Amino acid sequence: MSRRDRGSLLPSRIIEKKRRGEALTSEELEHFFRGYHRKRIPDYQMAAFLMAVYFQGMDDQELEGLLTLMVDSGSVLDLSHLPGPGVDKHSTGGVGDKTSLVLAPLAAELGLVVPMMSGRGLGHTAGTLDKLEAIPGFRTDLGSERFLRVLEEVGVAMMGPSSEVAPLDRRLYGLRDATATVPSIPLIATSIMSKKLAEGIDGLVLDVKTGAGSFLPDLERSRELARTMTSLGRSRGVRTGALITEMGRPLGRAVGNGLETVEALHCLRGEGPEDLAALSSALVGEMLRAGGLAEKAEEGEAAARQALGAGRGLERMARLVEAQGGDSAVVEKPEGIPRAPEREVVRAQQSGFVREVRPVELGYGVVELGGGRRTPEDSLDPRVGFVLAVAPGDELREGAPLGEVHAADPVGLTRGRAVLRNAVVVGGEPPPSLPPLIHERMPA
Repeated sequence: MSRRDRGSLLPSRIIEKKRRGEALTSEELEHFFRGYHRKRIPDYQMAAFLMAVYFQGMDDQELEGLLTLMVDSGSVLDLSHLPGPGVDKHSTGGVGDKTSLVLAPLAAELGLVVPMMSGRGLGHTAGTLDKLEAIPGFRTDLGSERFLRVLEEVGVAMMGPSSEVAPLDRRLYGLRDATATVPSIPLIATSIMSKKLAEGIDGLVLDVKTGAGSFLPDLERSRELARTMTSLGRSRGVRTGALITEMGRPLGRAVGNGLETVEALHCLRGEGPEDLAALSSALVGEMLRAGGLAEKAEEGEAAARQALGAGRGLERMARLVEAQGGDSAVVEKPEGIPRAPEREVVRAQQSGFVREVRPVELGYGVVELGGGRRTPEDSLDPRVGFVLAVAPGDELREGAPLGEVHAADPVGLTRGRAVLRNAVVVGGEPPPSLPPLIHERMPA
């Protein structure tokens, strides 16, 4: 390699090139990302690169190249020996979105093998791993060998990125959050798809959020992300579909890791909020179609709704919790999940209609209460959060409950009260017609 060629591979030159909006060669991408993975390129240079991508994007060739590097940074699981098709689901992140805890055991109960590799909270959204770890003893740091063993025993397993599977994404994940570069279509798409393709799955269903509480509030941007990810999956032989779903309001009533886990367990009993049950069933229907166990998604959705109403996923969830080291008794008795010591019902200060419930306010409110991360190293309190008593369109009288704050101490209770009052907007007129829960379907 000539001195000129070596100079073009300097990290600063690669960052500069991407900052100008030019496409990187496969050699430049490989040099930069392998260097970062091997800790030869520091976080501050990767942070600069991520910001350049945030503003300039990536073309199709760069996307494919980055995805390959991320998948190849670790091992790819082999699920060929397991009975049943391997199908996973992934959400782009929302407030109150605990569908994974409902649909994973339900899909396994209906014949799928569900190898779910999830993430932690980013920005104002909580992560599936954080919700699972609200269950006393539940382990998400399994390693590939134990992950496969749980899959064999239970038909579903749930873990985070490890040093074995997509380890490059594991390093980038927290840095994206800390550098405010999460809402980037190339970075979201390659992060999600690297984990999913490394699972060795046959099918994948994506829940792409849109609306005020999502990372991509604009519907057209959500469509672009869905098209990008489905294209990346299909190009590698994975049957990939997507739902574009509404996140202009929280999903369900609970916001906060432990509270959401409790609500998900109630849903598995057939007692959860209607929007959570409906979306979970729709996603399972798409998963069954992607796995070849339903000819049409509507047939799969009907089967999922029936199974959910009968509580059929509950026993599978108990087996999953036990297999991953958790206290399975909480599946039958969710009150065993630790609760915050300070709780208060917040009441309406005027009569009127609930015009909106602002998901971002509630999401960041949980972070302020200690239930989310400001830096990748932060620990969190799974007990804190909010349980809503209202939804957009509800009519209220003065003094009616808006919801309940769950806090670790009196200071948090005071702050949570202000957050909840600001998040629930009450006015004299009902809101305009609410957007549908599911905007669009892109079948696998």
